[in-house]
Amino acid sequence: FLSQVDSANAGRVLASDAAVFLKKSGLTDLVLGKIWDLADTDGKGILNKQEFFVALRLVACAQNGLDVSLSSLNLPVPPPRFTDTSSPLLLSGTASSDLPWAVKLEDKVKYDSIFDSLNPVNGLLSGDKVKPVLLNSKLPVDILGRVWELSDIDHDGMLDRDEFAVAMFLVYCALEKEPVPMSLPAALVPPSKRKPLSVPGAMPLIPSSTKESHQSLPPVGILAAKTPLTQ
Repeated sequence: FLSQVDSANAGRVLASDAAVFLKKSGLTDLVLGKIWDLADTDGKGILNKQEFFVALRLVACAQNGLDVSLSSLNLPVPPPRFTDTSSPLLLSGTASSDLPWAVKLEDKVKYDSIFDSLNPVNGLLSGDKVKPVLLNSKLPVDILGRVWELSDIDHDGMLDRDEFAVAMFLVYCALEKEPVPMSLPAALVPPSKRKPLSVPGAMPLIPSSTKESHQSLPPVGILAAKTPLTQ
């Protein structure tokens, strides 16, 4: 991975090169910003080899639902995955389409009945209709913002039946004091939304043009990210 962003073998990675590469991880800009802040310890806008490895490890943590923090660095995680044809690990995730969905059938029935009670239009619920259900959980607003961002898988500002089930699953996990992951684990992606990873020239999972489509819910995650990070 280092040789892809440091082709001159200079032993350092510029912020601009790192940003382009790390975006291929499919993580949100919010999470990537947090990763950069933790890796670029002295804020000089350049990562040395060791700092770049820290960034890669934090990407892997986020992709596996672990907290993005320095305390996660020693946890065992598989290598990070990047959607790019030159990535050596591109094909390692192809089996994810065979993973059983984490949402159990009996829970799905329960979530579907809530979904139907909210009067979906063309099989979709707007953020305005989902918001009261999320707020009803009494969870912190920054957590609910992340739940929305993770469950709106196609980033259209609406939730379909499967996406709503993901949102409910995450809310119930949070109520059980389980941390809400920074990126959606493969097992939580509904089978209807799974795509094979081996598409040539695959696009980054989160196009930057979708950031404006979250008007239905306030971008609470942005506010949360501005709190100082304690190491």
